[in-house]
Amino acid sequence: MAAPSQKAAKKKAFALRLDPAVHAAVERLAAAELRSANAEIEMLLREALSARGIEVGQTKPPRRGRPPKQDTDD
Repeated sequence: MAAPSQKAAKKKAFALRLDPAVHAAVERLAAAELRSANAEIEMLLREALSARGIEVGQTKPPRRGRPPKQDTDD
């Protein structure tokens, strides 16, 4: 079972239908900025929301690496 911090950081997946010309433009922009098309779409959405005065916070990313050692008294 996933830890709560990892579960909270999970991204929402959904189908998005785009005009092929728009998708191609997003892919070109993403490649130029060394991002995936998905990450580029998210950045564009954040910029558009910000331009309309809607600030969206970042979800805390999951912790990486090994969990801290726990002392066990056996």
